[in-house]
Amino acid sequence: MSALKVLVLYGGKSTEHEVSVHSAQTVCRLLEQKKDKYQIYPIFISKQGHWFLQKACGPQTPQDVPVTPVLRPDANLAALDGSFTLKADVVFPVLHGTNCEDGTMQGFLETLDVAYVGCGVLASAMGMDKEISKMVARETGAPVLPYRVVSKGQPYDRAALEAWVAQTGLPVFVKPVRLGSSVGVRKVKEMSQLHEAVAFALQFDTDVMIEKGVDHAREIFCAIYGDETHLKTSACGELRSLAGEFFDYNAKYIVAGGCETKVPAAIDDHTAQQMRQDSAALFRALRGSGLARVDFLMDKDGSYYFSEINTLPGMSLTSLFPQLFEACGEDYSQILERLIELAQKRHAQKEALSLSR
Repeated sequence: MSALKVLVLYGGKSTEHEVSVHSAQTVCRLLEQKKDKYQIYPIFISKQGHWFLQKACGPQTPQDVPVTPVLRPDANLAALDGSFTLKADVVFPVLHGTNCEDGTMQGFLETLDVAYVGCGVLASAMGMDKEISKMVARETGAPVLPYRVVSKGQPYDRAALEAWVAQTGLPVFVKPVRLGSSVGVRKVKEMSQLHEAVAFALQFDTDVMIEKGVDHAREIFCAIYGDETHLKTSACGELRSLAGEFFDYNAKYIVAGGCETKVPAAIDDHTAQQMRQDSAALFRALRGSGLARVDFLMDKDGSYYFSEINTLPGMSLTSLFPQLFEACGEDYSQILERLIELAQKRHAQKEALSLSR
């Protein structure tokens, strides 16, 4: 049996571009070790949306070959100079954030009619939207914090928002509705900071969430992989910020030693099991497939609340997704193989559907 041709996509038109490249380097390295199974084609996507085939996964170089996706029976990728075409068996998007994780890339890959790793269009779009995902989480029974949403181009009632914040209680967190990695997020501890934080977040998204804060919250995470018939949840883990009041972008990616990871998290077994059940229920309700990471906030009294779901979480060896499963004795390389198998299975199921009455 010949090796599967796997396109690994990374970079992208996203504020999480660099994080994506870092994740993809790990994925490519692990898959390239299985030369009998996979032939890896690293595809870098620039911040302008241009595609390049690289010899080795990483930041853009002058040696990268410009390529373009094509919709042909014999190919789904071609060099711009016409020197070669390629028909991939599977696409592995290692992409984070807007234009990458929100259903747009997934819809494009559906149009190309190629098997791809991860959630489909619907689950990706709903998972990326913090408001929609909270609505779904609430329907599954997961606890959710109170929030309000304001939108760009639609003047909001500043006095009414202030009244809600006063009633809910400070602090509140102001965050873009459809971004990850804590980009654009601010903690508001005084009412005078509220509208400036809203304006700041609106630089990154057209909709902004103002959410009741859990001051000095513990951030607990659970990872998932599988499909509707066989779903695995990981041990719960915890990240603690050592570089600020909450786990912001600087703590995650900029400040050396900005955070510490504890896997498994120091929480009681009942709470951990409930979080795992809530994670699985949400993943199924979103019609998820492939992988995800579900994030929770825990209060000092032990109460917890659903925060968000990431349908394409960080995938480097220092990321939470592999660490959470390694704590359960799972081999990360085997998980990547399983994700590719799930992509092929889902694509085959779609191909078997009738297109006529």
